[in-house]
Amino acid sequence: MDFKRLRWPLVVGLGALALVRPLLNIVTNQVEGVDVSAPILATVAISLVWIAVVGLYRVGQPVLTLVCAGLVYAVLSIVLSGVLSATLGGELQGPLAQPVAIVPVLLTNAVWGALAGLLALGLQRLRAGGRRER
Repeated sequence: MDFKRLRWPLVVGLGALALVRPLLNIVTNQVEGVDVSAPILATVAISLVWIAVVGLYRVGQPVLTLVCAGLVYAVLSIVLSGVLSATLGGELQGPLAQPVAIVPVLLTNAVWGALAGLLALGLQRLRAGGRRER
């Protein structure tokens, strides 16, 4: 694991991209008639983007890259949750209001990144194997 060799702009960009999820959650909670499966579909779409970007562009250390992207997303979403809950609801809610929830949020998103990273690694290996046969 070489954190220095990670492409940090990519890691931060992929983590920030995942902020679509909580923003979509806010919209679906505010608007009646919006399909509640939208955040789930957003999670799948974000995962596919992560896997495609890291897998197709042969990013080094795909698992570590996406674990870090998941952790970046977790930190950004915790901050976003605190800011938006205080702004929209008038009081601090979420993990910042209940610090014991911070570790599970970090772990959940690290696991999400790890699973996506393993799939990206598999995609890289599939692509490399296909090149050898030609």
